[in-house]
Amino acid sequence: MTAVLSSHGLVARYGDFQALYGVDISVAEGEAVALIGANGAGKSTFLRSVMGLLAVKPDMVRLDGQPIGGTPTDKMVQKGVAIVPEGRRLFTGMSVEDNLRVAIDQADRLGRKGGWTMERLHKLFPILKDKARTDVQNLSGGQQQMVSIGRALLSQPRVLLCDEISLGLAPKVIREIYAALPEIRAQGTAIILVEQDVGLAQSASDRIFCMLEGRVTLTGASSAITREQIAEAYFGGSHAVV
Repeated sequence: MTAVLSSHGLVARYGDFQALYGVDISVAEGEAVALIGANGAGKSTFLRSVMGLLAVKPDMVRLDGQPIGGTPTDKMVQKGVAIVPEGRRLFTGMSVEDNLRVAIDQADRLGRKGGWTMERLHKLFPILKDKARTDVQNLSGGQQQMVSIGRALLSQPRVLLCDEISLGLAPKVIREIYAALPEIRAQGTAIILVEQDVGLAQSASDRIFCMLEGRVTLTGASSAITREQIAEAYFGGSHAVV
């Protein structure tokens, strides 16, 4: 499959500290790939690098084969890349609907066109319609996460970056959120998913990239990789392709 978004020898730093070492990851249209690894492995740093939140060289990140590394975040959204950040980062003091309207207005301003509307989002997450006038700080963690995902979708992304969307949520809510991913992918949206739960990552993705200390140590089809291979990749060993 042809990659819609890809990294090539991606190197990223926080000041003098190097966090990523030559990372190659790709995702195709409608595909879901999962990034797994222990805390500090570089998963969220990868998303930040792609999203223009860290300075990287242009050729290190490509969209449709074109170099876009280091592009500012607002321009990335304009190009069709959106992120569901860890911690959700909603606009407190504003209602669910107002938070979502911000994304709609931004998409209109940036000229982004697509199939995601408020009505369609309400079908995906019906609770967002029920809670439309509720301030987001009064929602449960799971409901807030649905708002965060909805906000990203309303920017009409071609690529959706999801950073720890299950973190701190009850199992029932996690199942509900992950059940929405196939519908998102069905529209051709590519998903890069950072996930700590290995079983969840495998079940929700087509391919897995395991990271350790800023490097990819295991890649392969999610259905083909074994728990033993993942355990070895988590704690060291040479880069394996399954």
